[in-house]
Amino acid sequence: MPFQPPEEIGYGHVIERYVTRKDSDHPRYRELKSGRVLRPGWPHTERFTRHLIDDAATITDAELEALLGYEWRSRLTAAWLIGVGRRATFRERIGDLLLVSEFCFSGSAYCFALARFGTHADAEILSAYLDHYLPRTGLRYDQPAALGALLRLDAQLSAHHADRFTEPDGLWDQWVQALAHLQHSPYFTPAEQRRLTDLHCDFTNGWTRP
Repeated sequence: MPFQPPEEIGYGHVIERYVTRKDSDHPRYRELKSGRVLRPGWPHTERFTRHLIDDAATITDAELEALLGYEWRSRLTAAWLIGVGRRATFRERIGDLLLVSEFCFSGSAYCFALARFGTHADAEILSAYLDHYLPRTGLRYDQPAALGALLRLDAQLSAHHADRFTEPDGLWDQWVQALAHLQHSPYFTPAEQRRLTDLHCDFTNGWTRP
């Protein structure tokens, strides 16, 4: 997919405005990646979340596109803003970026956005991603985040999209077992991935605009 610095298309302000702005000790993209905002007692939670909600509501589609067309930090931030604001018009764009997986770190944010949209269409995108990447057991991309998002959607939609991936000795088990040290890790269970997705989405659902 095209890779273009925002300043080349007249949107040079979006990096400082949305990606590297500081509402805490670190730039926004770094806090989103680390998940620090989810930790109880984090002193910057109110300021950070208030500004994130405001930006999710006011950022334009053109600004989001400028961010999605750049590197992983800007794409991660854009996907979070899209997910928080439930900008479902970006569903296809997010799905394309997830499947291509050009950059590290941003994929989990795409999965978050799809989980926030909450429809069968989003479940189909996540299923397509897992169909493509789980058989490739040598690739450790965003399979966990995709499965967690799919499991959350199944619970919300009373659906069973994830069943064929999580059945015993199915694609998920095969992917995990390809690396011996992951086989008994509690992190790489479907239940843990669902819990992590719920943690992000439920926390976001609890935010309110001032």
